[in-house]
Amino acid sequence: MDQFDLALPAPVRALATDDPEAILLFAADAADRGGAAIATLVEIRGGAARALGAHVAVSSDGSFCGYVSGGCVEAAVATEALAAIAKGRDRIVRYGEGSPYFDIVLPCGGGITVAIHVLADAGALRATINYLRHRRSTSLRYLPDQQSLDLGPVVPKAGWSQDEFVTVYHPRSRLVISGNPLEAQAVEALARTSGYDVVRWEGPTTDFDEMIDEWTAVVILHHDLDAEEEVLRSALRSRAFYIGALGSTRTHRRREKRLQAFGWKRFEIERIKAPIGFFGPTRDASSLALSVLADVAATRLSVHL
Repeated sequence: MDQFDLALPAPVRALATDDPEAILLFAADAADRGGAAIATLVEIRGGAARALGAHVAVSSDGSFCGYVSGGCVEAAVATEALAAIAKGRDRIVRYGEGSPYFDIVLPCGGGITVAIHVLADAGALRATINYLRHRRSTSLRYLPDQQSLDLGPVVPKAGWSQDEFVTVYHPRSRLVISGNPLEAQAVEALARTSGYDVVRWEGPTTDFDEMIDEWTAVVILHHDLDAEEEVLRSALRSRAFYIGALGSTRTHRRREKRLQAFGWKRFEIERIKAPIGFFGPTRDASSLALSVLADVAATRLSVHL
């Protein structure tokens, strides 16, 4: 590693996050201040703690954020990125299995390859952030031979396409919650702590149907079928990836009959997860919140991996 020939700052983690939007923003701000690189996980050999396309953003002052592993190589990646910034050239580095660095071992026993791109400007990153904030999917494509990073077409998943690596970004999960205060507040608190975009249903509004997009989960926590009717109808009309409703199996059979009487089709009704949650039954609001969030997260992974 030629960084030992340079007077480089020591890498210091500035932010513990794996949120892509936060990492891109860190990189964009650092680039605007005078120097930054973004490191991307572009190959996995064996097991790995992160998915292809995971990032570490590094500022020229030594601060960094993000993860391309479980935390075991990030400082080494930041050191390589600082050397790349100083030299003004991109580089590709291998760690773990197949790496020349015998002293850097991944606990999973596999290996990873990281592409480090020195940012000439933050335009592509800020455009990506803007897409995400408007809840639109987007991608960045990296061409190592050209040392360029720009917006690309949205593809099913991150990976190589001929001589370019494409990283795909989707909006963060949104949770629309309707229901009794105790249960709703518990789910809301846990969801916000977990980084979800949370909206409390306060009755029908003109823009509510647009608010429920394909990255939205609708969580219905009423103890009365009449009280849930309006939000349930809005959810069934929407593209929500998850619709869950509180109540026992017997209650859900009554719900199904009501919906059939209102003209809803069987395949539409089958979108409802009831009883709600990943495990159950639960007997307190905190356990219910854990069960609901686990179910939402598992569903998002299965349909939007």
